[in-house]
Amino acid sequence: MQILPVDGLPEFAPGVSIAREIAAVGEVQPGDILVVTSKIVSKAEGRFLPASEKARALAAETVRVVAAIPGGGASAIVENRLGLVMAAAGIDESNVEGERLLLLPQDPDASARAIAEEVERLTGCLVGVLISDTAGRPWRVGQTDMAIGAARVQVIDDVRGTTDANGKPLAVTQRCIGDELAAAADLVKGKATGVPVAIVRGLAHYVGVGFTAGARSIVRDPEQDLFRLGTAEAIAEGRRRRERAPGDDA
Repeated sequence: MQILPVDGLPEFAPGVSIAREIAAVGEVQPGDILVVTSKIVSKAEGRFLPASEKARALAAETVRVVAAIPGGGASAIVENRLGLVMAAAGIDESNVEGERLLLLPQDPDASARAIAEEVERLTGCLVGVLISDTAGRPWRVGQTDMAIGAARVQVIDDVRGTTDANGKPLAVTQRCIGDELAAAADLVKGKATGVPVAIVRGLAHYVGVGFTAGARSIVRDPEQDLFRLGTAEAIAEGRRRRERAPGDDA
């Protein structure tokens, strides 16, 4: 596997074709996976707001407040309209010229599909596209990139029902290929290098038109997500589920 930075891209503005710019400077090959920073997608889609509208924007993008420090302080952690749990709903002010905010793309999966289809029209190469964004993680220091949009990429490798190297059954393992690739690509894109796109090469078996589940499919179903609850609620819900479990004599 290789991860190659795509250098020489311009500053993106509303209406600029990301696919055309990548095709012009990148040596795209069939089976490549293009990992595109969400910020340039948002810029190309004109997702700007004045900085003075931050409170209104945060309210509009927020579905649920997950955690906040009473009286202010650090940014609130919220679930946004895309189902992502992020600080300040993913609204960004860094690397944005002027007193402006940048919202996440309206529909990252649709944006990824459009880029993949246009790259194929321009180059004749069938590629996968991931749109990545940076987020923190519970219980872990630091941030990493994750996939918030995907097209023509297998984002989950579900190996439940198979066995490990010792012949033991795998009951819960689902490798999140989308997030692993997004994080790996960030190692060559960086945060302040002006390189918003990377090409992951050598993993063509994860690329194809048959992979239609976008990054939204990575978001865990609320009914299966104990982590969305507070500690007391999670313990209580776990007990309720145990009591409902058939055949449990404990």
